Amino acid sequence: MNRINLHGVRAIFHFEMARTFRTLGQSIVAPVLSTSLYFIVFGSAIGSRMGDIDGVSYGAFIIPGLLMLSLLSESISNASFGIYMPKWSGTIYELLSAPVSWVEVLLGYVGAAASKSLMLGLLILATARVFVPYQIAHPVWMVGFLVLTAVTFCLFGFIIGLWADSFQKLQVIPLLIITPLTFLGGAFYSINMLPEPWQTVSLFNPVVYLISGLRWAFYGAADVHIAVSTGMTLMFMLACLAVVWWVFKTGHRIRR
Repeated sequence: MNRINLHGVRAIFHFEMARTFRTLGQSIVAPVLSTSLYFIVFGSAIGSRMGDIDGVSYGAFIIPGLLMLSLLSESISNASFGIYMPKWSGTIYELLSAPVSWVEVLLGYVGAAASKSLMLGLLILATARVFVPYQIAHPVWMVGFLVLTAVTFCLFGFIIGLWADSFQKLQVIPLLIITPLTFLGGAFYSINMLPEPWQTVSLFNPVVYLISGLRWAFYGAADVHIAVSTGMTLMFMLACLAVVWWVFKTGHRIRR
């Protein structure tokens, strides 16, 4: 069995992280400021006039949903842009000819993208504390679920970056699919509040399982059992890994 080329992984990881800090305002500050506006409007202004949901104040109830909204969009954006830039500039061929396997390329790019997303998630949690008091019932589960979600959707973003052949296509799936699914996935409400058949229809939205799992880690209450949420996320991660393996094996959308 070949050993992992740690030098190659480290080089890719450091390059991607350095790019983040060169564009700190766009990468970190802007998402935190936009999420803060949600906390001000929904948490402080509207939340103070609404009742509790599952024994949790509305301002605290929406924290997992807002955190997941930012985590999904930033994970996809970071990973897709990271691998698309070498394709756009033509340096992807240097990467393919370097002594690194697809696993090491994946570890470098996805590891950096997930690290950025988790940094952003922690900053959003700290920002939420300024506006809304909250408690975390299962902190270990919360961290684990955040890591699992960040890695999974960075893999998904990596696939989008491999598939895209223009900067516009990088934004199509996040804007037209992921963001609407997140808003309709219980970010601002519990799906148990919906009448039938909309409760059942909501269960076909994969983002419901992500928000529900994170909400359980925060407050011990969820729309879907934590085991189901974790299992669905793991299945999606494995599917993404299979697609990435196939792309590098065949060279589809990489070698022209």
